[in-house]
Amino acid sequence: LPDLERAKAEATQGLDLLSYGEAEVSRLEVMQRACARVGLPGRRIGVEPLRFRVYELRLLEQSSPGSRVVSAEGALGPLRLTKDEGEMAHIRQAIAIAEGALAATLPSIRAGMTERELASELTLQLLRAGSDPELPFPPIVAAGPNSALPHAVPGDRPLARGDLLILDWGASYRGYISDLTRTFAVGEADAELGRVHEIVQQANAAGRWAVMPEGTCGGVDQAARAVIAASGYGDYFTHRTGHGIGLEAHEPPYIRGDNGERLLPGMVFTVEPGIYLPGRGGVRIEDNMLVTSEGGESLTSFPRLLKVVG
Repeated sequence: LPDLERAKAEATQGLDLLSYGEAEVSRLEVMQRACARVGLPGRRIGVEPLRFRVYELRLLEQSSPGSRVVSAEGALGPLRLTKDEGEMAHIRQAIAIAEGALAATLPSIRAGMTERELASELTLQLLRAGSDPELPFPPIVAAGPNSALPHAVPGDRPLARGDLLILDWGASYRGYISDLTRTFAVGEADAELGRVHEIVQQANAAGRWAVMPEGTCGGVDQAARAVIAASGYGDYFTHRTGHGIGLEAHEPPYIRGDNGERLLPGMVFTVEPGIYLPGRGGVRIEDNMLVTSEGGESLTSFPRLLKVVG
C-alpha cells in the first residue's frame, strides 16, 4: 500500500504491511518483495476480474515471473452467493440506515427544488444516519419525464406538481450495501400514473411472494413480469426484476426470466419491477429480499404506497 496509507492500516491488527513511495521503481520493488514473500512466482493467481485494473495486472505479472493470472470468479462467486449471520447483520444495518435517511429527507421535498438539490439532501442524510462515506452508488432522483429513465442522473430540472418522483438510493455499512427504490407523487398524480403505481406495487408483491427455497431466479422475474404484462404495460418493463446485493450493488444472483438458478437460503437480492412511460413518467418499487429455509423475508419495510410529497 502507499506510504501515506500506512498509519491508517497499522491501526488494524494482524496485517503484514509493505508500503511504497511515490517513485514507480519503489512500487515495483515492494510488489516484487510481496510476491516473493507469499510464493506467487510460478503459480496460478486468481483475481476478481471486475475489480482488477490493467495497471495492477501488469505490475503483478512483472513481480511474479512465470505466474498465470486467471479469473477467480468461479471460485469466489459461490462463496459470496449466500450470506452468513455476520454479513446479514451488516446488510440489515445498511437497510436501516437507508430507510432512516429517506424518512429524514422527505420533509424537505418541495415543488420547485431541483433533482440535484434533493439528491444532495438525501446524500447528506445517508451520511448523518451512519452510512460509510463511500455510498454504493450516487442516489437516483428522477422527476416527471425523467422518471421514465431507469438510471436517470439528477439534474437541474425543478420538481413540479403532478410529477412522479423516483428515488433509488442505498447505504453502505462496513462494506455491505443496501439498494432501495420508492416512487412518490409531487402533488396529486393523474389517474393513469396512479394506476401504473398500483400495478407495479402488485408486481412487486408477486415477485416477493415467489421468493422461496428451491424456487428459481427466473420464477421471481416471471411472477412480477406477468402482473405487468396482464395489465397491458409489458412493453414498458424494460429490465430484469432484480440482482444480488452484498459487497457490490450488483452481483449474482440475477433475477431475470431465463435464469434457472435455484434459490438458496442466505441469498440476498432485489425485487424491483417498474413501468416507464416515455415522456410522461415511471414507477419502480424496489425491496431487498432474503431467502430463508421457510420462504422469502423482505428486509425492507418502508411503505410502498404512493405517498404525496411536496
